[in-house]
Amino acid sequence: VQLQASGGGSVQTGGSLRLSCVASGFNLDRSTIGWFRQAPGKKREAVACIIHKDGRATYEDSVKGRFTISRDDAKNTMYLQMNDLTPEDAAMYYCAAGSDIVVVCVDAFLNRWGQGTQVTVSS
Repeated sequence: VQLQASGGGSVQTGGSLRLSCVASGFNLDRSTIGWFRQAPGKKREAVACIIHKDGRATYEDSVKGRFTISRDDAKNTMYLQMNDLTPEDAAMYYCAAGSDIVVVCVDAFLNRWGQGTQVTVSS
């Protein structure tokens, strides 16, 4: 049972990246899933989630309209499309998944985590 994240890199302000996270050993479509990030010296924060119960996507305010979370059930993979990146978006990004009863995008409630992929944004 694991999550494998990829797709991070270094871009300039205004650039785009798409993060991917492949799941093995369990099904993402039976889980609440999400992306979180942590910058140096800061607490980990939720970026976006898909809540299993009602299928809604939730976003942190600063990424609304720029980031999109999605899932490909055939590939058992989740994605985070990130557009119009700013230096404030630079962080280690983690994918995570939790039980289908989880209805909030909170890291403490998600028990499966990927290893992280680094996003760097230069001004």
